Amino acid sequence: MLVGVGLGQAVEPSNLAEFKALAASAGSECVGVVLATRPRPDPKFYVGSGKAEQIKACAEESGADIVLVDQTLTPSQERNLEKLTGRRVLDRNGLILDIFAQRARSFEGKLQVELAQLTHMSTRLVRGWTHLERQKGGIGLRGPGETQLETDRRLIGKRIRTLKTRLEKLALQRDTGRRVRRDVPVPTVALVGYTNAGKSTLFNALTDSAIYVADQLFATLDPTVRRVRLDGIGDVVLADTVGFIRDLPHELVAAFRSTLLEARESELLLHVVDAADPLRDERIEQVRGVLRGIGAAEVPELLVFNKIDASGEPPRVELGEGGLPAQVWCSAIAGSGLDGLRTAIARCVRPNLVRRTLHIALSAAAVRSELYRRNALRAERQLEDGSWEIDVELESQEIAVLTGRRGVELAAGGRKHVS
Repeated sequence: MLVGVGLGQAVEPSNLAEFKALAASAGSECVGVVLATRPRPDPKFYVGSGKAEQIKACAEESGADIVLVDQTLTPSQERNLEKLTGRRVLDRNGLILDIFAQRARSFEGKLQVELAQLTHMSTRLVRGWTHLERQKGGIGLRGPGETQLETDRRLIGKRIRTLKTRLEKLALQRDTGRRVRRDVPVPTVALVGYTNAGKSTLFNALTDSAIYVADQLFATLDPTVRRVRLDGIGDVVLADTVGFIRDLPHELVAAFRSTLLEARESELLLHVVDAADPLRDERIEQVRGVLRGIGAAEVPELLVFNKIDASGEPPRVELGEGGLPAQVWCSAIAGSGLDGLRTAIARCVRPNLVRRTLHIALSAAAVRSELYRRNALRAERQLEDGSWEIDVELESQEIAVLTGRRGVELAAGGRKHVS
């Protein structure tokens, strides 16, 4: 039984459709919907006593065994509804946490979801076992002892501390990987966007990978990182991150913070948008709100309007301020517009790319090898003394760094080449 509640206004059809998709993603079958409109939440049931009785009657008539509420309930509101209806009650946060628990595959992902679940559960412990108080033995130690509720709180608190310790170690490992990528100057591009916008399909199309794709919310949770070669700038690291959604639970944002750092530490955000979604502008703002929450608001963003095969838009690249690409319209599943997207990524990642000719002495041969590895070399000529003149394409500040190294300088011309 789905319960949609609008505060101060009727329930938006798009929000109800999204909630139905969430319920389906969790594996449930909708047998009925109850809609309510309130000026403010009711302290006892959130929906008011009359509407709560209606929910109970509809649940009994339809045979529903769980009630899903598209709002965030307090622990007492959740318990009161459960007591009245005689059925399990889950609010929006609990439903999303359940979906994440089903989809997590990696060790880190499972730990993150468990931490979010326990944090959520710690506020919802009920006094169900007070008749089984644990007695302490020994002279002078007899008494009421520790109630089951206190035991549960203690065990959950202990498990939360253990999970945080493990996740901190994994975060250090992930940070080490990021540092290694920074030492070898390969730029990182992170895919972000509203869930089911087609991020994973686009990731597969750009990297020739085969990560899991499905037409459902939160089909993939675990971050995936691949290298992809782009003309003109060489290799970039592409990172696929978890999808965002309206009112994403704070517990999940906190638990997945280390994973979402891939977005914060990247040189460019590919903000994937469903071009066929009538609420795409609203979805863009909701994603940007989460990005602000993790400190990624200042990272340069390239809007990628995906699924133009469904919206009827032509593939194109639109330029913004400074002549850099700001929007790309493409279809990951049809493959249209992907060449323009690759070019746009290269221009956004290396906006100050310049072509220069360097003279590299024999003693600086390692610099030549490094330029080959970075795919920055465009042409080279060997001189009579064994040194090289090399045409490279790099950012102006990288040219300045290279020419500051021993044996590397801007070519002056006039040197004799080997015939």
